[in-house]
Amino acid sequence: MVVLKFGGTSVGKPERMKKIAELVLGTPGKKIVVLSALSGTTNTLVAIGDHLLLGQKAKAEEEIAALEKHYQAFIKELYGSDSFQAIGQELVSRFFIFIRLLAAGQFDNKSYRELLAQGELISTELFYQHLQERKISARLLPALYFMSIDENDEPELEKISERLKPLVNSLNNIDIIITQGYICRNNRNEIDNLKRGGSDYTASLVGAAIRAEEIQIWTDIDGMHNNDPRIVKKTVPISELTFDEASELAYFGAKILHPSTIVPAQKYNVPVRLKNTMDEKAPGTIITSKGTEGSFKAIAAKDGITAINIRSSRMLMAYGFLRRVFEVFENHKTSIDMITTSEVAVSLTIDSNSQLPSIETELRKFGNIEVDKDQTIICIVGQKITEQKGVLKKIFDALSEVPVRMVSCGGSTNNVSVLVDKQYKEKALNDLNEKLFGLK
Repeated sequence: MVVLKFGGTSVGKPERMKKIAELVLGTPGKKIVVLSALSGTTNTLVAIGDHLLLGQKAKAEEEIAALEKHYQAFIKELYGSDSFQAIGQELVSRFFIFIRLLAAGQFDNKSYRELLAQGELISTELFYQHLQERKISARLLPALYFMSIDENDEPELEKISERLKPLVNSLNNIDIIITQGYICRNNRNEIDNLKRGGSDYTASLVGAAIRAEEIQIWTDIDGMHNNDPRIVKKTVPISELTFDEASELAYFGAKILHPSTIVPAQKYNVPVRLKNTMDEKAPGTIITSKGTEGSFKAIAAKDGITAINIRSSRMLMAYGFLRRVFEVFENHKTSIDMITTSEVAVSLTIDSNSQLPSIETELRKFGNIEVDKDQTIICIVGQKITEQKGVLKKIFDALSEVPVRMVSCGGSTNNVSVLVDKQYKEKALNDLNEKLFGLK
């Protein structure tokens, strides 16, 4: 069985939803189709929820009415017959009655999560009815029947598998099963969502739970590229990556994939293939446990980084000093990306400033503190590149005109990371692209 995930842009217009039906039909064997909400829907639902939490019901109703109008126009183009036009109208009406009931009641965080789930629930029903109109055999299997998270908001993979396998087996005469991405139930059995990675995460969890042959993530670009195509003009898609390489790239800024997506697939060695809905013939990128050693694969950049330098000749070499520093970040639930040390200082980076004032206050007890915001981590990835000769020389030759604030090498054999001021990001990415890949 194959798991196919289609994101918001892939189902964002009626003609695209029809196109993914063709892609699903063109995929041999049994498959589970995971759909996101129509593009723009989740952002609108967030805006509606925010208005309601602030008591701005009139503004919320404006957003609801505009979104309902969008869906009414959508179904007019999606369905061809009068009977399915009527089904579509009833569908849209039912969902927006529920949304207005949520808005009319005592709106709280639980209501907010229920509101956010409506985007995926309606997109899957619209797609299911489109297949019904075309007399294509399929079943709708609600994600709320099997997808769950624990008290720490972490997916319960084993429980998901225990619930999902019997459901899938009971539909063994059905080739197409449709379910929702993003949504789940929490440990209180309330409607919730996966947050990180959204629908991609759902596809990976489903694929791992049923031990699928392959997980296909369909987006609007042809696989993972060797560099950021929004900044670097000449980039090329990567045909193959290892799970570790893909995780590094996703964590350090490659937008096509969320790092959480890789974890379940890697655990059960289920290949992940990135494909382009706009060009289904493009080979895309295949992510597996196998890799080719000794070559640069790709570059990614992560913005919004803050560098913190702690200088303390009195305490740095004392036993337990670093532990005490790390405890400050642990207590404020702030993760560290990079770290370097010298005899008198330790420098590290964080990607969230929400707790920065409190962190600074506590760190000043250890010594002098310097904080630099608007930094960028640039990550150069390749299978076991740190074990190859001359790797750092090639990287620093490429960055000869860019001031480098920090370097991380050795924590992973697949990754060399450098920290630069954001103003040098574009030059650094282009220079690395030219010198490491011969592309400019």
